Amino acid sequence: MNDDKEINIPEILKDRPRVQKALRDAVQKAIHFHKLMGRPIIVWKDGKVVEIPPEEIVLHDESNGDAGAAHR
Repeated sequence: MNDDKEINIPEILKDRPRVQKALRDAVQKAIHFHKLMGRPIIVWKDGKVVEIPPEEIVLHDESNGDAGAAHR
């Protein structure tokens, strides 16, 4: 990032699609990292906290628009 420019956070946050993509990308990286490291992920499912073991984490292909993670 260029240090000469002032960052305008409110203006950046107006670009909703860009912010949403950045958040989706960050979540996918975290899920992938957990699976690689053999760590479970914790999710909210059907009104309950659920731990998904790494061997049950399914990484979805973002190219088909499926950006979530699930278990079997």
